[in-house]
Amino acid sequence: MSRPRTTRGADDAPAIARHGRLRRNGVWGTVAKATASVLAVVLASGTAVAAYAAFDLAATAKPTIELGNESALDGIPDVGAIEGGVNLLIIGSDSREGQGDGFGDPDLETSVLNDVNLLLHISQDHTHASVVSFPRDMLVDVPAGCTDPETGEELWEQYGVKLNSVLDYGGMPCVVKTVEDLTGVTVPFAGIVQFMGAAAISEAVGGVEVCVAEPIEDEHTDLYLAAGSHELKGLQALQFLRTRYGVGDGSDLGRISNQQVFMSALARELQSNGTLTDPAKMYSIAKAALDNMQLSNSLAEPTKMVSIAKAAKDIDLAKIAFVQYPTAYSEDWSAVMPTDSAEAVNLALQQDVPIVLDPTALEDNSYASVGDPNAPAPEAAPETATETGDAATGEAETGETGAAAPEPAEQALPSDVTGQTAAETRCSAGRTLADQ
Repeated sequence: MSRPRTTRGADDAPAIARHGRLRRNGVWGTVAKATASVLAVVLASGTAVAAYAAFDLAATAKPTIELGNESALDGIPDVGAIEGGVNLLIIGSDSREGQGDGFGDPDLETSVLNDVNLLLHISQDHTHASVVSFPRDMLVDVPAGCTDPETGEELWEQYGVKLNSVLDYGGMPCVVKTVEDLTGVTVPFAGIVQFMGAAAISEAVGGVEVCVAEPIEDEHTDLYLAAGSHELKGLQALQFLRTRYGVGDGSDLGRISNQQVFMSALARELQSNGTLTDPAKMYSIAKAALDNMQLSNSLAEPTKMVSIAKAAKDIDLAKIAFVQYPTAYSEDWSAVMPTDSAEAVNLALQQDVPIVLDPTALEDNSYASVGDPNAPAPEAAPETATETGDAATGEAETGETGAAAPEPAEQALPSDVTGQTAAETRCSAGRTLADQ
C-alpha cells in the first residue's frame, strides 16, 4: 500500500478565519435536476431523430471512468424506464484545463478540486426525487480502497479532510466512495463537469428565468444583475452559478442556496416549455452534456441515460426537493462539519421516502435565498413523521409479535436543514459591492 498523498484544501494559502471567505474561484453548481433530464435527453421517442442521437452521442462522449461498484446494476434493462431507484453523483471540478483563458491561467491557477457535489436520488417507484448539495469545505472521512488516479496504487484512508480535496486524492471513484460512506447509500452513476459544461448546457436549454431580490454585484465573476427577473444562459448563467461574493453572506453556503434557485427554475422550465417531449431539444441538451462531461462507465450507453430520464420525467415538481446537507462551522471558521440533523437526510435516502422541508428553515439564515412575494405561500410541513428501520441497512424494526413495522411515508427534516422544492419559486438574496 502506498503512502498517502498530500491533499490540498480549498486554498494554497493558509486558511483564514471564515469559511465563506476562503479565496477560490469556486465552480457553479451545475444542475442536478437538469442532469436528470440532461443526461438523458433522448427520451420519449422511437423516431429517427432519437436513433441518430444515440449513435452520435456515443461517438462524441468523453472517455468514461470505472467506479468499481457497477455490480449494483446487474439485471437493469437497457430500454424503458429504469427499474427501481437511481443515485447519481454530479461532481463539479474547478480544473481550468481546456477551459480557455476566461477562468484564469490554466498553468498557474488550475487544480482538481471537487467544489460542487450534488447527489440526485430518484425513488424506487419514480414518484419523488431529492437533490442533496454537499458543501465543498465539509470535513469528511475518506474510506480505504481508493486508488491514486495517476499511479493506480491503493491509498490510505483519511480523516477530517475537506470534501473538495477528494477528487485530486483518489479521482471520481473515491468521491463516490466517500459520499456512499457518508450517506449509507450506493451510488452507481457519476459524472464530472467543468466550467464550460455548465455554460453549454444552459445555452442548449435556451435560458432559465431567475428571480433576484436585491442587486447582485460580484467583481470576481463579473456578474452584475439588478433586482427583478432575468433570463440567463451561456456565460451569464455560469457566472450566476459561480457567484459567491454577490449573494447571501458571501459564503459557499450562500452560493449553494443561490444554485438551488437556478436548479428549481430550470426544473420548472423543462416541464413547462415542452422540452421533455421534444426530441430535437432533448438531443441538443444531451449532446452539450456529453461533450462537456466525463461519465462513469455505467452512464456510457445512451440507452441507460434514456432509462434514467424516463424514470424522472413525470415526477411532480412539489416532490423534487433540493436540500443543503446540514453543517455547522468549525471552531476556527475554516471549515464546516455535518450536524446531527444530517442523519435525517441520510435516513430519507436510505429508506427511499420523500423529503419534507420545514418552511421556516430559511427565515433566520443570512446566506439563504428569499421567498418570491408574488408566489403562493408553501404548505406547512406535517407536525410529525415516522422514522423506522436501521440507519445503516434500512431493515424494518419488528415488534413483539414479529410483524414488520410499517415503512415511513415521508421524512420531515429538522428546522436547521435548508432547501426548497422545484415547485417553490424563490429569489436570490443579492449582495452589492458595498456590503462585501
